[in-house]
Amino acid sequence: MAPLDHNHIEDIAECIAAGRAPRATGPYRVQIGDVGLNFQPVRIEEPTPTGRQIMDAAAVRKLDEHMVFQVLHNGELEELRPDETVDLRTAGVERFIIFEGAASYRINLDGRIVEWGAPAITGRVLKRLAGVDATRYGVWLENRNGGQDRSIGDDEIVRVDEVGLERFFTGVTQTTEGAA
Repeated sequence: MAPLDHNHIEDIAECIAAGRAPRATGPYRVQIGDVGLNFQPVRIEEPTPTGRQIMDAAAVRKLDEHMVFQVLHNGELEELRPDETVDLRTAGVERFIIFEGAASYRINLDGRIVEWGAPAITGRVLKRLAGVDATRYGVWLENRNGGQDRSIGDDEIVRVDEVGLERFFTGVTQTTEGAA
């Protein structure tokens, strides 16, 4: 990833937090994440980069073997094709995830469809995608055959590339109701 000059870069996340629009010209700082949702700052020169330019800025090689997803303001993911542009000056455009591979998968998480760019996902990542407190909430895989749903541990890896839509839900694992 390209080194950052913190003095002259417009940090998109800081603009959003301050409630102001980013300036019209770059460079800009965005966050690029991996399959574990670990984000790092990356410098982007253009206000409307393509998916390819975002991968270039993240030092991705073999661009045809990777996919870029934009993290939308509501937490959902949307694939950004290599030749498709995104306007960094638009509210909520500050984070992207780059996946290695050429296939994406759909899961249902708490009743909403989530696009995912890897054939497997961990319980911890599911909780982060759901936006829940990982210490208080658990995540379960719904049993398609009507049996007991399966609790998914934080470090447990679940395949999502099987035939059919995998359905996950989160819920509070501990409650203090009624405690004195």
